[in-house]
Amino acid sequence: MFEYEEMPPAALSSAFESTAGPASSVTSSADTVRDLQARIGRMQAKKLDERDIPTHPAIAGLLPGGALKQGAAYSVDASITLLMVLLAGPSAAGSWCGVVGIPEFGIEAAARYGIDLERLVLVPEPGDQWLAVTAAVADVMSVVVTRPPKRASDATVSRLSARLRQRGVTLIVLGPWPQTEAMLSLSDARWSGIGDGHGYLEARQATVTVTSRVGGRPRSADLWLPDPRAVFRTVRTPAMPTAVPSLELVTRGEATG
Repeated sequence: MFEYEEMPPAALSSAFESTAGPASSVTSSADTVRDLQARIGRMQAKKLDERDIPTHPAIAGLLPGGALKQGAAYSVDASITLLMVLLAGPSAAGSWCGVVGIPEFGIEAAARYGIDLERLVLVPEPGDQWLAVTAAVADVMSVVVTRPPKRASDATVSRLSARLRQRGVTLIVLGPWPQTEAMLSLSDARWSGIGDGHGYLEARQATVTVTSRVGGRPRSADLWLPDPRAVFRTVRTPAMPTAVPSLELVTRGEATG
C-alpha cells in the first residue's frame, strides 16, 4: 500500500502540525498515525451515520442516495466554492476534514460558509508527495479533499480506493478522477452586486449538475453560491399567479346572433 516511512518528516509534520505537536516529539510516523486515529476517534461526533455522511441540504438532493458515502470518491470540476458546500455538511455533523494540495482554499471563506476550523487540517503544498500525504490524512480524517498535480495512474487510483474503502473515508477530488461515485460541475454562473462599473460582488447564482457513476440522467439545480447573506441554498422560483378566467355576460340575442 503506502509506506509512511517514505514520507519526508517535514511533509508529515506539516500535514498534522495542528494536532500532532512539535516534530521532535514524534517517535515514528506509524506511531503518529495511530495516536491521531485514537485522538480524533474520541473527539469525532458519534451521530455520524455508519455508511453515509450528510452533506449540505442544497446539494444533498442532487447526490445519489442524498448523502456522501463513506469509502467513495467524488470529483468536483474546478470550483473551490462547490468544495466548501460539500464540506460544510460533514463538518457541521462532526467530521474531521483534510484538504491537500489546494493552497487557495481560504480558511476565512471556509469559516464563513460553516466549516469548523477546529476540525480542519490543511496541507497546502505537498509537492511530489501528494499521494503519500493524501493517504496519511485519510488514515485519520473522515473526509479528504485533494487535487493531484498530474493524472494519477490506474494502479495509484486502485490502491487509494482500496484504502478509502478500508478506512471508510470519503474522498473529494478537485478535477477529474476515475471510479467516482458522482461528478459535480458548475455552469451558468451569474454574479450580482456590480452596477455600471462600480459596486461589490454580493451573491452568485449558478447551475450545479451531478452526474452519477451508475448512469441515469444528470441532476441539475440552480443554487445560490452564496446568496447575499453568504448562505448556500436553492434558488426558489416565484410561483406564477393562478390565472382567473374572466366572466363575460352576454345577452341571449348576442349569444345567438
